[in-house]
Amino acid sequence: MIKKITKCLFPVAGYGTRFLPATKAIPKEMLPILTKPLLQYGVEEAIEAGIDTMAIVTGRGKRAVEDHFDKSYELEHQIVNTSKESLMYGIRNIVENYTFTYTRQVEMKGLGHAILTGQSLIGDEPFGVILADDLCYNKDKAVLAQMVALYEKYPDKCIVAIEGIPKEFTNKYGIISGVEIDKNLYLVNDMIEKPEPKDAPSNLAIIGRYIFIPEIFDVIKKTKPGKGDEVQITDALLTLAKKEKVLAYKFDGVRFDCGNVDGFVKATNYFYERGE
Repeated sequence: MIKKITKCLFPVAGYGTRFLPATKAIPKEMLPILTKPLLQYGVEEAIEAGIDTMAIVTGRGKRAVEDHFDKSYELEHQIVNTSKESLMYGIRNIVENYTFTYTRQVEMKGLGHAILTGQSLIGDEPFGVILADDLCYNKDKAVLAQMVALYEKYPDKCIVAIEGIPKEFTNKYGIISGVEIDKNLYLVNDMIEKPEPKDAPSNLAIIGRYIFIPEIFDVIKKTKPGKGDEVQITDALLTLAKKEKVLAYKFDGVRFDCGNVDGFVKATNYFYERGE
């Protein structure tokens, strides 16, 4: 019987230095696109994928994350029966109907280490991962929901979301190569973390959406620090790719890299023009 994916991990412990000084006291994941924080967009995407438990790996200075996904009795009392009350409906529904669990990443040792830190929240089951500063949108079916549907066909494999990028930007991403086994679906045979364009096996870049099988935790534990002296999730996934256990999915939708100012502004304009 296929284990249903019920949990999504959100690594949010990073410092967000590209948005200083704004992120000196505000977590970058709480920066708003219009009136909604980036992390809430990610949580809503997970909910659309059928997930009911959000496992959040935080760090120092991230208290605002926990406060946002909690009741605010004083604020709600002030706006009850006013025109402002409807603005809280979305977040109130999330807080009242979904579970949030937290653990803290004490040292910043890379995405692989952040995911391993979340093992106590996940347990021995498959799970999704959303990096909130990669804001994805599809009006018909959320990107993680697309990936969960694929997992149900391939429950013994990890799945990473990919998109084609200009070759000159490969040194900013994990890059895959593989064999296309279905439309927009690749069986991965190689992965390289942030290769220079001349060394990149393709222009297919991994973005911040993953489905992991529980085996990933044991693999991360055995993965030595790589580029930047960090535990790279790309290196851990390569170990599984050599066992034909990793698929890459060219997703349907748009994606904004809100980890930099240009992408953040593009996302803001996009959602403003759509009236979202």
